[in-house]
Amino acid sequence: MKPTIGFPATLFYYTDAPFWYTFFENIGYKVIFSSATNNKTLDAGIRVTVTDACVPIKVYHGHVIALKDKVDCLFIPRYVSLEKKETFCPKFLGLPSMVRSSIPGLPEIIAPDIELGRFFSQWRFCSELAERTGVSFAKVIQAVRQAGKVQKNYLRLLRQGYIPQKALKLIKGEFNAGSPNRQGDLNIAVLGYPYQIHDSHISVNLLKQLKQLGVNIWTMEMVSENMLRPYRKIMAKNHFWHFSNRVIWSLFYFLNKGNLDGVIHVTAFACGPDAMVDKFMELELKQRKIPFMPITIDEHSGEAGVRTRLEAFVDMIRHRRQYQ
Repeated sequence: MKPTIGFPATLFYYTDAPFWYTFFENIGYKVIFSSATNNKTLDAGIRVTVTDACVPIKVYHGHVIALKDKVDCLFIPRYVSLEKKETFCPKFLGLPSMVRSSIPGLPEIIAPDIELGRFFSQWRFCSELAERTGVSFAKVIQAVRQAGKVQKNYLRLLRQGYIPQKALKLIKGEFNAGSPNRQGDLNIAVLGYPYQIHDSHISVNLLKQLKQLGVNIWTMEMVSENMLRPYRKIMAKNHFWHFSNRVIWSLFYFLNKGNLDGVIHVTAFACGPDAMVDKFMELELKQRKIPFMPITIDEHSGEAGVRTRLEAFVDMIRHRRQYQ
């Protein structure tokens, strides 16, 4: 019987799950994802985390609790950097340690340091992990290459406009995911970290609500690294944080396209990097006279309140059009 490895379906799940799923499956593991976030998941995470943790970190702990008694081990990598001069927020850097100290009765945790800015970092980890399972080095290379192909296909689907959950279904052969919808009369960029925007529970169904209001949604996952390249030096100094930079660069990409009706920034309460990104976006969009609305989420966010704000924002944009 294959050993089972638990993969919490949040944080880097929305960006890298196809790669790790394919890799682990190819070296002999059975990957088990946690279910979508719900009230039980969030409540469990809140009980074990410190009060000043942001809601995505509380949710992550809840997903770990949901998996810990169902698997032989857990995959909780320490994401450090994906390229030079960038890092992830401190809570990402300390994630394996936080989980170990907060949740009792955990199985083995596989917690590699992911530092792609350092040469051969990922290859070294993959080789060490496969060696523990008795897999040959040749099979490791094959597994990494196959995982890379699947990840590339996943990113292509995101650029086409599929949300991560639907793109993952297509990757796994579940062809009932539907297709991207671009029939609205407004184009609004919804920018923020993937694990905040695409978790429908903590974002209180924000994307679904916007679609119901006739909005075409654009997110940073729809912009490839090559498309972002011209905007990497647009600021006098980039941020230190991986996702924060991509939110800003994506903003300039969408502004350059010229058909943007408004911007919504989804931010988590108590997120330090987000506070700076939000202010920068506010000043830039005010100068360009483009409607902007920040939405701050936490464990107390309610769908009705967000719906009221979205309706007012969309109505304001449509009203504004009549006088342009």
